Parts: sequence; structure tokens; C-alpha cells
Amino acid sequence: MIDLHYWTTPNGHKVTMFLEEAELPYRIVPVHIGQGEQFQPDFLKIAPNNRIPAIVDHAPADGGAPLSLFESGAILLYLADKTARFIPADLRGRNEALQWLFWQMGGLGPMAGQNHHFSQYAPEKIPYAIERYVKETARLYAVLNKQLAEREFIAGGYSIADMACYPWIVPHERQQQNLADFPHLQRWFQAIAARPATQRAYARAEEVNPGNAPSVNAQSRSVLFGQDASTVRR
Repeated sequence: MIDLHYWTTPNGHKVTMFLEEAELPYRIVPVHIGQGEQFQPDFLKIAPNNRIPAIVDHAPADGGAPLSLFESGAILLYLADKTARFIPADLRGRNEALQWLFWQMGGLGPMAGQNHHFSQYAPEKIPYAIERYVKETARLYAVLNKQLAEREFIAGGYSIADMACYPWIVPHERQQQNLADFPHLQRWFQAIAARPATQRAYARAEEVNPGNAPSVNAQSRSVLFGQDASTVRR
């Protein structure tokens, strides 16, 4: 059994997508980030960066004590290695999948996240910041579109690279992107959306947070965006 400490964000969806595809038994432990539950001491023991998702695997491969991990990319890689699924076994294929996983972690996620922040949540609209991140999001979409021009999935077969990227494309309208401008990306996106495991993963999100109620409101804004060094518990 795996405990998944989770909220309904793109990074959270990555892990439910894998768990549903692999049909691994898991239990969702909701962590309502808008209410500050990510600062609870028990959660910080497994996720010291106070971010979701995190997992606790109660049956790790070494047969030892439960193993906890934070960071969605690390979790995807761990689960892929645990199950020997959704990552190529050969040297070249494995590293192709990993480079696109890290591309998402270092590029698509952070840039799209800043896009969301400045266009949706910032208390004042800063045209330079909005333009900067909308354009960079578009550039990254174009990179992914080019990668998908001659292949069904990002790294050949369906892999953790696809699971990492898909949830960050779901809010494309909020990111001011038109998928029709990226036809190969659009074809890929529609194929993944149609996968039964993807649909099950997003159904779990609906159970946890009906209607995908936004985590950001006047009350939660300082919790989510007002953190500095003093918020790190010692």
C-alpha cells in the first residue's frame, strides 16, 4: 500500500496518473494547501519543502521500513523503477525519458506556474511579467510539439515523461495557449485524455476537491504566496 499525500494540482495529478496506470494499491491523504495543511508537522516529516505530492511506500522493494519521498519527478522515477513500468529498460531509452522528465520539472512546470501566478493570482497585473511567461510557455509548447511530430509519445512508448507533462497542459486556456497552434501536441494531449487511467486519476481529484475548487482566495493568498525563510519550521 502507498499513501499519497495529495492535492488537486498538476504535480499531484502526475502521481495519481501513474498509480492508476500501474494499478498499484494506494490511499489518498488530502493535504489542502489553501488551508495551510502542508505545514503540519507530520507532513513536513516526509515533505520538508512543504509541497505536495509526497508518498509513503509501506512495501518498498528492499523489504525494509516504509520509505517516504517528496518531489513529483522523484516519485515518478521511484514508482517506475519499483514496477519496472513506464520507463524504458535500455540505456538510451531510459535516459531519453529522464531528460524529458527533468525538462518538465525544470522548465514546463515552473514557467507555466509563473504564467498562472502573474496572469491569475498576482494582486496587480504586471504586463511585462505576464508577457514574459506567456511567451515562454508558448516556446515550451512548441518544443514539445516538435518532439511529438514523429512519435506517438514523448519518449517513444508511454512513459513517466508523458505523465509529468500532461497535467501541465490541461490548463492551457489559463496559460493563454491555443492547442490548435500545436497540432502534434494537441493529438498527444487528446490521446492521453482518453486513456482510462487518466480519467480515473482525474475522477479521484473530483472526489478530493469537488468541482476543482481553487486553492487561491483572499484567505489563502498569504498562505500560498507569502512564504519566506521564516515559514520554514526549525
